[in-house]
Amino acid sequence: MPATLTYPGVYVEEIPSGVHTITGVATSITAFIGQADRGPVDEAFVINSFGDYERNFGGLSLKSTMSFAVRDFYLNGGSKAVIVRVSNGAATARAQLPTASASPANPDPPGDNLFLDASSAGSWGNNLSVLIDYNTKDKNSPNASLFNVTIFETDPVTNQVTASEKFLNVSVDPANVRFIAKVLEQGSALMRVPVDNANAYLMPNVRPDETVTAVSPPASPPAPDKPTPIKASGGSDGADVGETQFIGPGMAGDKRGLYALEKADLFNLLCIPPFTAMLDVTTTLVGEAAVYCEKRRAMMIVDPPSSWTTKKKAVDEFSDATTDFVGTRSNNSAIFFPRLRQPNPLRENQIEDFAPSGAVAGVMARTDAQRGVWKAPAGQEASLVGVPQLSVSLTDDENGELNPLGVNCLRAFPIIGRVVWGARTLEGADQLASEWKYIPIRRTALYIEESLYRGTKWVVFEPNDEPLWAQIRLNVGSFMHDLFRQGAFQGKTPREAYLVKCDKETTTQSDIDHGIVNIVVGFAPLKPAEFVILKIQQLAGQIET
Repeated sequence: MPATLTYPGVYVEEIPSGVHTITGVATSITAFIGQADRGPVDEAFVINSFGDYERNFGGLSLKSTMSFAVRDFYLNGGSKAVIVRVSNGAATARAQLPTASASPANPDPPGDNLFLDASSAGSWGNNLSVLIDYNTKDKNSPNASLFNVTIFETDPVTNQVTASEKFLNVSVDPANVRFIAKVLEQGSALMRVPVDNANAYLMPNVRPDETVTAVSPPASPPAPDKPTPIKASGGSDGADVGETQFIGPGMAGDKRGLYALEKADLFNLLCIPPFTAMLDVTTTLVGEAAVYCEKRRAMMIVDPPSSWTTKKKAVDEFSDATTDFVGTRSNNSAIFFPRLRQPNPLRENQIEDFAPSGAVAGVMARTDAQRGVWKAPAGQEASLVGVPQLSVSLTDDENGELNPLGVNCLRAFPIIGRVVWGARTLEGADQLASEWKYIPIRRTALYIEESLYRGTKWVVFEPNDEPLWAQIRLNVGSFMHDLFRQGAFQGKTPREAYLVKCDKETTTQSDIDHGIVNIVVGFAPLKPAEFVILKIQQLAGQIET
């Protein structure tokens, strides 16, 4: 009813329907953590293609196993990814631009130089150069304070310009609308104005000198001025990364390393490729990453150790009760064996072994888009694109030794090619008899959990009584029914496929007094047809009598 009835007449009031549509979340956003040539460090950076990765993180690199994993992810159908770059002592290149107040006797007085740093740490910044000119809109003014900045990046091998940026009419005056520090922050992908320990910009009082050299030898006509770019220097890639760049004391609170993913709203799959081509990820890191995935309702794809060069080594080490060669048995993780054997374009296409996690994540993303998260990302449809060989060729009998242990195999079949041929979690060993044995069941549950977690927040602080419970049943039931219609559950009818219960049986008066509403959601999962048994029988000739 309207709050105040004052005049005789008709009042119109809109009554809420109680419908709060629950939208399913994404299922295959993949997070990659590792070393890269360039890009922000300890930040969760979202990309949508390998082209995005090349522009922001430098593309394929011999120092970065992550770069090859991201490439394989997009080759096999990946769409959205979250990149976290970690580094071990990488330094940022810096260009020093002197001003008129700098003199030969005192070429570097404090505050009398404009410093420009590469936008991210790494040796790539040493390829940057800067040009300054005064050809601005007020160049004829006696108090001109504006200048133009041109930044370009050159290929160190060909010496060709690969990227360039130009910013006109910028100023070193913080009060100016074209203050250079802010202009570069907003518009430049190559350089930034550095800050000191107090987070204040290192800024001179006057604009930097033009980067031109007047060539006028004695007794000869002066030659035209020519630009002399100032090169950045001091950038380095640092040492190879290790466990301490991913996890350690204080890193969770600072949101660095693995925990930089706290800055990402959502991710569904996690890949941590080997530290280097010769150094595997430690079991400690795998274990902590798996625990973090459980917290974030995500699944980790674990790469096989490099020591698994044969089926026997894989079986012996994985089933060894005295040593943990993987690092986790979480049902939020899965391992795939063997590694991929691919040509390396950075080594004249020589054949090398690469971690399979990126390619498998791409297959999962492709399967989700084509069939749904409830379809096992395995079988003839789960082909591995860009993988001409596998490091270990497995037979059916060898596959039969690994599969009961919870190790998913990658197989090569005639005509079909290389495919994913396993869909078990690391809790999928037959002896464990886990309800989360299969990847599609676990991922479907995680999908439902995350979707309902986000889609029921409107319930918080609502009056906790039957009208609220009815709305919850309506909205959650509608979401589950949509999944049933898409074929996500077992059963011919909704009653057989799922249940949604929220009433006085699930929420007692004691719960109400404590501010609690309990919602019970159940579903009958689709389990993959892992074993197909054909029964063939001879029929005796029928004798008519």
